[in-house]
Amino acid sequence: MSNSKIAQVRLGTNGPLVGIQGLGCMGISEFYGDTDEAAAGETLRTALAQGVTLFDTADAYGRGANEEFLAPFVAAHRDEITLATKFAIERTDDPHYRGVRNDRAYLRQAVENSLRRLGTEVIDLYYMHRRDPAVPLAESVGAMAELVEEGKVKHLGLSEVTGAELREAHAVHPIAALQSEWSLFSRDVERSAVGAAAELGVALVPYSPLGRGFLTGAFTDAGTQLSADDYRRYQPRFTGENATANAALLEPVHKIAAAHGASVGQVALAWVQQRAQVHSLAVVPIPGTRKASRLLENVGATRLTLSQDELASLEPIAGQVAGDRYPDMSSTSTARE
Repeated sequence: MSNSKIAQVRLGTNGPLVGIQGLGCMGISEFYGDTDEAAAGETLRTALAQGVTLFDTADAYGRGANEEFLAPFVAAHRDEITLATKFAIERTDDPHYRGVRNDRAYLRQAVENSLRRLGTEVIDLYYMHRRDPAVPLAESVGAMAELVEEGKVKHLGLSEVTGAELREAHAVHPIAALQSEWSLFSRDVERSAVGAAAELGVALVPYSPLGRGFLTGAFTDAGTQLSADDYRRYQPRFTGENATANAALLEPVHKIAAAHGASVGQVALAWVQQRAQVHSLAVVPIPGTRKASRLLENVGATRLTLSQDELASLEPIAGQVAGDRYPDMSSTSTARE
């Protein structure tokens, strides 16, 4: 692999320059089984050495534990990284509870808690993690804009919003980035949000660009390789006959990977980068990993170019995927399209 750092792209019209691939940090603290924190820390440092500068967390990940884990890394490299976190998903002592709050009072408390846990005076990119339709969007984004005026936040982002919602929010305050699921398996975002983002100059930050690991080709049946506390055991695409059917869809991805001497995951990540070019859209996928070896593999995808014929062979996949991307889709943009 080349020792050169990955290229950079700007988040939004006036946002920060970041590496064209970021790192999703959620899995370090929750959802995917036990974590070796020393190894995860090495992964953060490896990412930065490769030119990955956008590090993504949220107050909901591990109920704040993910932000706390990142704090020493943030302190050591504050001027080198772009730090993104989020508010809006409310967690309680009930591990199954997920509320959504967009009101100003909750936001004000959430940002102070995140600043404290992260050990920083300013958040580079602050997202509204999920949309509560009961709260006017202009009210929520207006409250977020106050944080920019106060110097607590530099840039604003939204997650899982429709194209119409993105336009409405951007009219209140410039939005630098839209974070939504986008992958070979999940293309809902192309219905309206991708076009709106391109029109407004908003960067897209695809989460789960590897389909929560499914697009690495590692899963061939219904969850037998997953630990008991891995939340993918309850994800529709990983369960029952869906898992077997979805694994079969990856045949053309395996073929392309073999032709390039690449991994299946690298082909999936390269697809996201090139799909964004079709829409004249700045894109920074944030595949998550806890392993430095996997991080290096993911970064290698930024140097892989797929032919038009290869891209065409991948085009039908999303329309054949069995199962929704969440057990409950009510908080996603898809539910409001």
